[in-house]
Amino acid sequence: MRKAIAILFLLLMGLPILLAAQDSDDPWLNPDWDYYFDEFSRGDQTFIISLGTVFPTVFRNNKQTIDHKFSPPVGGTGSLTYNYYFNSSIFIGAEAGGMFLPTLGGNTLFIIPLGVRAGYQINYGRFEFPVTGVLGVTWHRYLSFGHFGLYMKCGLAGFYRVSPNWSFGLSSNWFFFPQWTNMRSENVYGNMIDLTLSARYHF
Repeated sequence: MRKAIAILFLLLMGLPILLAAQDSDDPWLNPDWDYYFDEFSRGDQTFIISLGTVFPTVFRNNKQTIDHKFSPPVGGTGSLTYNYYFNSSIFIGAEAGGMFLPTLGGNTLFIIPLGVRAGYQINYGRFEFPVTGVLGVTWHRYLSFGHFGLYMKCGLAGFYRVSPNWSFGLSSNWFFFPQWTNMRSENVYGNMIDLTLSARYHF
């Protein structure tokens, strides 16, 4: 009786595999499945969710470095990104994100950037390395003070494709936030670096 139950159990466990093997279109069962991931083609799209931390670096005012007064551990950041591929390497897209950074005084700076992006991706098997540049607008909020301006960003990421639809990786970006005012001596130029974990959906 026990042998019969064990045999029946093994058959039930193996049945999904046998049924799946009938589907020749499944890239996981294709002996050349690695080639399936080899390159992007025109019209391929990705959607990326990123979460991580941000590190304020150098802030300049009137040609002098100033103390930005942000306290460690520094704040957090997150973004949603869309990319459209023209071929296996070149893509354009858009992104929306948010940052928060605590200060030594116990207050918090909030930043909301919105931008358009373009980039070049290096593909090596299941590994994909996009290099990206972004130009956009951003809204800053600190206590009762608000500022609307421009920002620039460039970054590098590394992804590993774990399935036809999903890849996961690590991203790092440099942000440049110029704050122009009516008085040139009060202009501030902020630089920040982020480090995020990213999940990318391919469709």
